[in-house]
Amino acid sequence: MKRILNFVMLAASMSVATSALAANELSDLLKQVKADRVSEAKLDKKREAEFKSARADKQALLNSAKKELSNQQARNKRLTRDYAANEITLAQKEVELDNAKGTLGEMFGVSRSAAADAYGKIVTSIVSAEYPGRGEALSRIANSKEIPALEDLEELWFALQTEMTQSGQISQFTAEVTSLDGSKSTQTVTRIGTFNLVSDDGYLTYNDEVGQIQPLPKQPAGYISETAADFFNTSSGYAGVYVDPSQGGILALETRKRTLMEFYHQGEEVGYAITVLLIIGSLIALERLLVLGSMSSKIKAQEKNLDQPNENNPLGRLLKIYHDNKSVDAETLELKLDEGILRETPSVDRGINLIKMFAAIAPLMGLLGTVIGMIMTFQTITLFGTGDPKIMAGNISLALVTTALGLICALPLILIHSVVAGKAKGVLQKLDEQSAGLIAAIAEKESN
Repeated sequence: MKRILNFVMLAASMSVATSALAANELSDLLKQVKADRVSEAKLDKKREAEFKSARADKQALLNSAKKELSNQQARNKRLTRDYAANEITLAQKEVELDNAKGTLGEMFGVSRSAAADAYGKIVTSIVSAEYPGRGEALSRIANSKEIPALEDLEELWFALQTEMTQSGQISQFTAEVTSLDGSKSTQTVTRIGTFNLVSDDGYLTYNDEVGQIQPLPKQPAGYISETAADFFNTSSGYAGVYVDPSQGGILALETRKRTLMEFYHQGEEVGYAITVLLIIGSLIALERLLVLGSMSSKIKAQEKNLDQPNENNPLGRLLKIYHDNKSVDAETLELKLDEGILRETPSVDRGINLIKMFAAIAPLMGLLGTVIGMIMTFQTITLFGTGDPKIMAGNISLALVTTALGLICALPLILIHSVVAGKAKGVLQKLDEQSAGLIAAIAEKESN
C-alpha cells in the first residue's frame, strides 16, 4: 500500500511539471505569432507600395504605346493614299511612255529576240575561240529592260557580221590550249570556218562553258588525223582535210569509236590464247621456211656435183649411201636408199603438222569464246533484264571478237602451212627422184 501511494505521488508530480513546461511553450508561441503578424503587415504594406509605383509606370508605358499606335495608323493611311496616287501616276506614265516610244517598242522586242538567238550560236561557235568576249554585249542586249542604245545595236550587228564572214574563212592564230591534265600551253591553231580547229597534234575542240581550247580525249581514226596534220603543216598549194559540218557532233562520235586494239582486248583471255597460237605457229613456220630454204639451196648445189657427196644436205647423204654401196644389187640399193630417205623425212617434216593443228584449233577456240560470251550475256539478262543494251554489249563483243580472232589466226596459218608443206614436199620429191635415178643406173649396169 505504501508503494502504491509513492507511485501515485510521483506520477502527480511529473504531471504538474509537464503542464508547467507546456504552458511556457504556448506563451512563447503566442509571442512569436504576434511578432510575425507585425512583420508580415509591414512587408505587405511595402509590397503594396511597390505595386502602386509600378502600376503608375505601366500606365505611362500603355499611354505611350497607344500614342505610337495612333501615329502609325495615321502614317498607314497617308502611305495608302500616296501608294494609290503613285499607281495612278505610274499608269499615266506608262501610257505616256508607250505613246512616246511608238515604233521603237517593236524594235526593242526584235533586238532582244535577235540578240538572244545570236547569243546561243555565237557563244558555242569555234569562231569565239579566236574572237573571245563576243557574247557579253549580246547577253546585255538580250537581258536589257531598256531601249538599246545605238552602240548596243552596232555590237549586235558586228557580232552577226563577224560570224557570217569568218564562217567562210580559214584562219590561223595563236591561242592558249588547255590539255587534259590541266596544263596550259601556247600553240598555233588553224580554224577551218565554223567546222574544226586543227593543230600540229591533230583536232581540237572549243569548250564554250569555260571558254577554253582543248584537245580531243582521243583523236579519230588514223587516216582522219593524218589529213589534219598534213593540212596544218601545208604552207602552199592545196591539202585535203576532213571537216565536221555538225560543228563537233560527228567528230565526237568518231572519237568514241573503238580502235582495233580496243576490239582486240575485248577478246580477253580467249583472244590472248588465240594470239599465242598464231605467234607460235608463225615462229615454227618461219623456222621451217629458213631451214627448208637452206636445205633446198644446198641440194641444188649438190646436184651440180653428184660425184662428190657432201653430208651437210639430205641429197649428199643419199649419194654417200650410193657410193658406199655401188657393188650391191639394185634391190638392196633401193632398200638402203629408202631407209636413208626415211631417216631424212622427220627432219624435213618437223613442225608442219603442228602448224596444221594450230590452224584447226584457232577457230574452235574462237567458238569457245563465242559460247562463253553468250553465256555471260544470258547471265547479265537474268540479273539486269534487257532494259539497257549497253550492259550486254561487253559480253556480246567478247563473243564476236573471239570468233573473228579465231578466223584471223586460222587463215594465215592455213596459208603458211600450205607453203611450208609444199617446200617440204619438194625436198622429199627431189630425194625420191635422185634415189630412183641412182637405182635405175645400178639396174642398167646389171642388165649389161
